Amino acid sequence: MPKQWEVILPWPEKELSPNSRAHWAKKSRVAKRYRYACRIKTLQAIRAGGWDVPALRDQVADGGQIHVFIDFYPPDRRHRDDDNTTGSFKSGRDGLADALQIDDRHFRTHPIFRRDEPVKGGMVRVVVTTSGPEA
Repeated sequence: MPKQWEVILPWPEKELSPNSRAHWAKKSRVAKRYRYACRIKTLQAIRAGGWDVPALRDQVADGGQIHVFIDFYPPDRRHRDDDNTTGSFKSGRDGLADALQIDDRHFRTHPIFRRDEPVKGGMVRVVVTTSGPEA
């Protein structure tokens, strides 16, 4: 089994939805705050879990990709489109990339929307690995 690392990130705020009608300035503030929060949570997970971040960077330097499995656990059972949920997480993905110091263009994402498994407040579970589902 390939080495993998996990981090639990907060659910994106509603203003980050691609369908949001929030003013651009408010959306920008929320996006910056969410990106920062995800960066800090990821840095904490790196320290606590002993992630081998240099090995991830080496993989990218050798032309490889990082596989990022994203499980979205919504805060309730309200209808949400999976594509909008993924779009809402863009700032979170950027925060993850900031913490790893790896450009997210090297990420191969595998999102799963767990519509029937709500979690109070919602959460985003991210698993980072060097091997994808085809391995």
